[in-house]
Amino acid sequence: MYPSGKYSSRGPALIPRMKTKHRIYYITLFSVVLLGLIATGMFQFWPHSIESTADWTLDKRSVHDAPLVRLPVSSPIPERGDLSCRMHTCFDVYRCGYNPKNRIKVYIYPLQRFVDDLGVPISSTGLSREYNDLLSAISDSDFYTDDVTRACLFIPSIDVLNQNSLRIRETAQALAMLPRWDKGMNHLLFNMLPGGPPDYNTALDVPRDRALLAGGGFSTWTYRQGYDVSIPVYSPLSADVELPERQPGPRRYFILSSQTAIHREYRAELERLKEENGEALLLLDKCSNLSQGAASARKRCYKGQVYDYPQILQESSFCVVLRGARLGQAALSDVLQAGCVPVILADSYILPFSEVLDWKRASVVIPEEKLSEMYTILKSIPHRQVEEMQRQARWFWEAYFSSMKAIGLTTLQIINDRIYPYAARTYEQWNNPPVVKWSSVNSPLFLPLIPPRAPGFTAVVLTYDRVESLFRVITEISKVPSLAKLLVVWNNQNKSPPEGEKKFKCPECTAIDGLSLDQTHMVERSECINKFASVFGTMPLKVVEHRADPVLYKDDFPEKLKSFPNIGSL
Repeated sequence: MYPSGKYSSRGPALIPRMKTKHRIYYITLFSVVLLGLIATGMFQFWPHSIESTADWTLDKRSVHDAPLVRLPVSSPIPERGDLSCRMHTCFDVYRCGYNPKNRIKVYIYPLQRFVDDLGVPISSTGLSREYNDLLSAISDSDFYTDDVTRACLFIPSIDVLNQNSLRIRETAQALAMLPRWDKGMNHLLFNMLPGGPPDYNTALDVPRDRALLAGGGFSTWTYRQGYDVSIPVYSPLSADVELPERQPGPRRYFILSSQTAIHREYRAELERLKEENGEALLLLDKCSNLSQGAASARKRCYKGQVYDYPQILQESSFCVVLRGARLGQAALSDVLQAGCVPVILADSYILPFSEVLDWKRASVVIPEEKLSEMYTILKSIPHRQVEEMQRQARWFWEAYFSSMKAIGLTTLQIINDRIYPYAARTYEQWNNPPVVKWSSVNSPLFLPLIPPRAPGFTAVVLTYDRVESLFRVITEISKVPSLAKLLVVWNNQNKSPPEGEKKFKCPECTAIDGLSLDQTHMVERSECINKFASVFGTMPLKVVEHRADPVLYKDDFPEKLKSFPNIGSL
């Protein structure tokens, strides 16, 4: 029996249509598989270098998946470290070359797991979260390159931030095995916690040849100026606790000390200051009635009263930062974040990023032997200057301390400025926050309260009312290394000078007569100059006539008094 005409007309038409659809599907699937096999084969057999193409980022590659590298006992060990290294002796600037952007290129070694012959890792912690964040930030920056042949600077993926977690000898052997090590030339290591008990060296104890060290606890004895970079000790509270910015001004306490486990002599001196000054000074310590753990680390106590840390730091104008077993302290970062002016007592400590940051504008540095005079010294600082320092302290934290990214990129920028000095950031770019302005010029009135350790000259600047010009002059003069003191003579008796250096009122001075109008002025000046000439042995001054003001002819006074009445007539 034949099928009905309706069925036969639709049935035969559907079958070929379905076959065509499947054929296209299978052809497409086969093509994708074939292309995948071809690509895999090309990747396997095409010549390439893991060193130049491997991506560092942990998002794409787990530490546990990193290749295992065994360190034979006989592996070479780098030299201890050359204290005489400088950029022109231990760094090959020709690797950096010229580029239109004046920016160094940084290569990060691929992750590897280094173990000894027995399979024991060189570090007890592996790759820390902080070092992971640092390397991730660099790999995302404009400094990074994955082409090892273009690199100017090399950063190992070996975490040496905390020396306590390292096996010193094996870590040094791992560094020496890096393919581009070359005695540490153009290599950069980051370390925040150097040394170990009992002496706590102020620089990383791992032998490192000529490698640059970005260290968090340098002293003047271990810091190679112009070569190493002094960095802050990162505070984990920066990521875990958010402190809203507080307006500068007076706080509940004048001085606050919040560090725990400080030396008993310092503790005794602080307690004596507390007795003398009462509620103006808050002296905190570890809470003995709380169980140990992360929660107790964020608490401080005074006579049974519990305070939240670091929030309590925002309640003080000045916060003490004393040296501990190590010179570098994470408390400095906490204090800056709180907008509290740090009072730093750590002799020989190289402050973080001091190569470019002017710490006089954000802190008070007092010798340890003058701890007993701390209250008197701080009381002598004008209120306006304290407010400026509070604002500057908070800005330093935001710009340079707030994250591992900020610390890492600031370090690279400092090295970049050394290599390309003609394109380096200026003092103002490093130190001037956008909100601290006096007209179009930042206030430079942040002079040290302690006499300089080396002799120098005193600069005397006379001014009347041009504050902007005064600030520009002070800013330029302050850059002279041999400057010991700067004295400003403010001649405007009807207007107060800007808030800043101590002020000394001249009771004999009046605003009625100017100095040049005094009849005896010329006689006294001539006698003074003649006295200098007799002591000097000859007259060093030369007679010069020069007209400095080309528009004086426009001034409204009698023509016969004008020396050049026709000037400008053309």
